[in-house]
Amino acid sequence: MKIAIASGKGGTGKTTLSTNLATFMAESANVVLTDLDVEEPNSGLFVQGELLHSEPKNKMIPHWEKENCSLCGNCQKVCNFNAILKMGDSIMVFPELCHGCYACCELCPTESLPMQPKQMGELKHFRAGDLDFVESRLMISEEQAVPLIKQTIDYVDANFPADTFKIFDAPPGTSCPVIEATKDADLVLLITEPTPFGLHDLKLAVETVRQLGKPFGVVLNRHGIGDDKVPAYCAAEGIPLVACIPNSRKIAETYAAGQLLYRDIPEVKAAVETVAAFIRDHNGGESS
Repeated sequence: MKIAIASGKGGTGKTTLSTNLATFMAESANVVLTDLDVEEPNSGLFVQGELLHSEPKNKMIPHWEKENCSLCGNCQKVCNFNAILKMGDSIMVFPELCHGCYACCELCPTESLPMQPKQMGELKHFRAGDLDFVESRLMISEEQAVPLIKQTIDYVDANFPADTFKIFDAPPGTSCPVIEATKDADLVLLITEPTPFGLHDLKLAVETVRQLGKPFGVVLNRHGIGDDKVPAYCAAEGIPLVACIPNSRKIAETYAAGQLLYRDIPEVKAAVETVAAFIRDHNGGESS
């Protein structure tokens, strides 16, 4: 089962929920936690284990071979991302704009644009107690997170059996990286906070997962500040409000020290247990 933990905005507690939920569930089930916020992964601050595997991750970029090129300009015409430009007797390739769709390569009549790998990031696989943890990190200056997110999910699918709970710590927002991280999920947990910004961006996230046709629930973090508009919105929309994590100084201090919360804070453990039960209900009640 794939569970994506997402939100409409950053800073709502995706990593808090992901790391505590994954570590808790790993005590009784096969679990892999995957940090898909590849532009700024931080689950590793809370889940520290033994490095089992690392590998560079590449995207495929066309390389112009001028010896065979007839300068027909077809590559420029078929590129939807303006990554190739014909200028006089030269073909210019802009790797930062290329999405690796292979259109220019496959449709070049003289095969003058073979695809070549270009490193975009690195994937690491750790083992921390009973929990497997996978993270990928986009290289500085790389602009496209989606190819790395896709390859990271492919790694998890290839290396962990179907009876594993695969928890994805998704990127913030509702843009392309979030779509890639959630489109194949069996369940999406949207975490938010009781503030005007939290409610506004929760509505965007709800609209997104509804467009994707995904079952989902909401977890309310920092409960006790702000107002009651998030619970009221969930009730009006028929959205399950799965659990509430209270706002407390102890939680903030424990988090700031890079420690997991559920082991020391009973209110957080109760919330995590409720979320885990919600997940198992959507998995037919199975524990692994």
